[in-house]
Amino acid sequence: MLTKSLDRLEETLDLETTALLSRDLNNLDEFNRRKSQSLLEISRMARSVETASMNELSVKRLERLKMKLEKNQEILERHMRAVQEISAVISGAIQAAESDSTYSANVMRGGYGA
Repeated sequence: MLTKSLDRLEETLDLETTALLSRDLNNLDEFNRRKSQSLLEISRMARSVETASMNELSVKRLERLKMKLEKNQEILERHMRAVQEISAVISGAIQAAESDSTYSANVMRGGYGA
C-alpha cells in the first residue's frame, strides 16, 4: 500500500515538473490535489512504520522521492518569483499610467481639446 502511494506521488511530481518546465500550467490545481492526497495517505501510513526496520531499498526510494520533491519545489519557487516580478511590472505600469498627467486639472477644467 505504501509503495503504491509513493508511486502515485512520484508520478504526480514527474508530471508536474515536466509541465512546469514546458510552461504548461493548465493542470496545476489537479497536481496540487493529487500531491495533497498522496501526502495525507503517506503521512497516515508512516506513523505505523518503524524507521529502524526499513530496508536499504526503501531508504533509497525515499531519498529519490526527496530529491524529486526538492526539484519540484525549486521549479515552483522559480515560477512564483516570475509571477511576482510580472505582477510588479504590471503594477508599476498601471501606477505610471495613472500618474502620467493625462487627466490633469488643466485638461479637466478646459474640456476636451482645450
